Amino acid sequence: MAVRPYIVGNWKMNGTRSMLSEARSIDRAAERLIKVEVALAPPFTLIHATRKEAGLIGVGAQDCHAAEGGAHTGDISAAMLKDSGAGFVIVGHSERRANHGEKDADVKAKALSVLAAGMSVIVCVGETEDQRDVGKAESVVARQLKASLPEGEVVAEKVTVAYEPVWAIGTGRTPTVDDVSAMHRSIRQVLIGFYGEEAGAKVRILYGGSVKAENAAELLGADDVGGALVGGASLTADGFLGIVAVAAEMQES
Repeated sequence: MAVRPYIVGNWKMNGTRSMLSEARSIDRAAERLIKVEVALAPPFTLIHATRKEAGLIGVGAQDCHAAEGGAHTGDISAAMLKDSGAGFVIVGHSERRANHGEKDADVKAKALSVLAAGMSVIVCVGETEDQRDVGKAESVVARQLKASLPEGEVVAEKVTVAYEPVWAIGTGRTPTVDDVSAMHRSIRQVLIGFYGEEAGAKVRILYGGSVKAENAAELLGADDVGGALVGGASLTADGFLGIVAVAAEMQES
């Protein structure tokens, strides 16, 4: 793992104000689990309230529009998200790519708008089960990365990559540790080629896809895994903090 693992909870389309108690519990626990960087990405409607309730953890958004503003009914710009209290934005999640037809160029445009607004960005990549079965997983992810990432060594300091095999998201299935290690090593080489040796080596690579406390140690212990992007297990403080606690224990051992 990275010197300080990054554990990010993605609440997806879940959560009303009643869930702020979970955010408060996570925030209180973060005070004693200082060896782990913790963050939550609630739905848009809860970003401001979560930021007010949780002062120690990172708070971000799950998506944004690439434009600064204009006639885009129902969309939210990066600047609006920052104004609401967000410090980072997730872009390119497989559910956005699949359900909203987002292409790599769209993801890159969003990433650039996030950086321009003064926030950091988590760029998601991952292969489908069919692509893995025919031996194209690493080439597919490498292509997504090269077309989705914003350029520039300085930019790299505000970029995190999240690898989520599409077939493992919300299914309870996870790839083997060897598979995760191989993919993260491949991603690292792409990052070094894209940003240069020094900057590319510093970009954190998170693993996502059915991460829970029971498998966190195995997954976080894989080569070049710098943290986790957690879905369903992040919806309760108990489930999410179990993963954070594992990451903290691994830092102490």
